[in-house]
Amino acid sequence: MKILVVEDDKNLNDSICETLGTIADVDGVYDGEEALFLCEQDIYDLIILDVMLPKIDGFTILKKLRKFSACPVLMLTAKDTVSDKVHGLKLGADDYMTKPFYRDELLARAEALLRRYNNNFQTLQLIFKDLKFDLAHKTISIKGKKLDIIGKTYDILEYFVRNKDIIIPKEQLFNRIWGFDSDTIWSVVEVYVSNLRKVLKQYGYHKYIKTLRNVGYMWTDSED
Repeated sequence: MKILVVEDDKNLNDSICETLGTIADVDGVYDGEEALFLCEQDIYDLIILDVMLPKIDGFTILKKLRKFSACPVLMLTAKDTVSDKVHGLKLGADDYMTKPFYRDELLARAEALLRRYNNNFQTLQLIFKDLKFDLAHKTISIKGKKLDIIGKTYDILEYFVRNKDIIIPKEQLFNRIWGFDSDTIWSVVEVYVSNLRKVLKQYGYHKYIKTLRNVGYMWTDSED
């Protein structure tokens, strides 16, 4: 899971990132321009979006986002008028919270949105056939045997399984796992996927990684 937090108050942003960091990897940004750029990469599972932002406001970001993405958005605002909430919801927001708010409520609402829009989201565990992920400890096992899959290789496999039957372009996978500002070259994606295949081959699970030439990858158990 990957969440983007867009909030210009640095202390509040850090607090939200810390809270949501218990269920996902979290990126935090402080202005609308950078937020829109990251949203356009379409690599997030949930976006926490403040309304009042420097450079580009949250409503404008949401309006542009909905032209290309159905990623769930939870709006944050200091405004509690009905008209503001209605405006945000009509633009495509999935939920709305007014500042100040309780951290536990934010976490509960974030988990609810992830469950609603991602059938594979579970707080503690992700399962594909006999492949089981312990999300809290970032470990993977097959029939009780722990696999030697850690770090970014783990992140790639989790992302594949969560997006079963969905084409994942190499650029999207790179941005998701390594980040936009990484100095690493793109070819590292192929190296990591190749190493992942080698580990999974021992258990017959390498066959679920399909390579789409000049496009990317897909995790699927379909024979088509």
